[in-house]
Amino acid sequence: MRTRPWLSAGAPLPLLAALRHGGPPQRLRGLPVRLRDETVGALNLFRTAPGPFDPLATHIAQALADVATISLLQQRTAHRSTVLNEQLQTALNSRVLIEQAKGKLAERQGIDMERAFSALRGYARAHNRRLADVARAFIDDSEPLPGLGS
Repeated sequence: MRTRPWLSAGAPLPLLAALRHGGPPQRLRGLPVRLRDETVGALNLFRTAPGPFDPLATHIAQALADVATISLLQQRTAHRSTVLNEQLQTALNSRVLIEQAKGKLAERQGIDMERAFSALRGYARAHNRRLADVARAFIDDSEPLPGLGS
């Protein structure tokens, strides 16, 4: 029985290991994975038998690479949109908290909203904390914030 070390669980890249143990490939072909001017990778074809690649098979492989390109770029765009949406939602939530804290502080201390914001911001800076975290703690009274009237 012939052993195949490239099929072992520890082989990181079974195809490349197979090529290494079976001898070098006779033919290599790289096909671009791109859309217009944006290249995102390459699809590599290996041929262990001598002779040229079949032109029809190469054409089909390029079509598959084109489909893969579209999928990769759509996934990248979707991921970027998701990250941006999360960042915008976090910013909006933080802004709402800060506005609520400004209103509560202005009402408690009888000051205007600008001075309330300056007080919150000053407290956050003096205690090396995020302004949104200070605002949340002030709104829900989850911790004492000396100097802010909580």
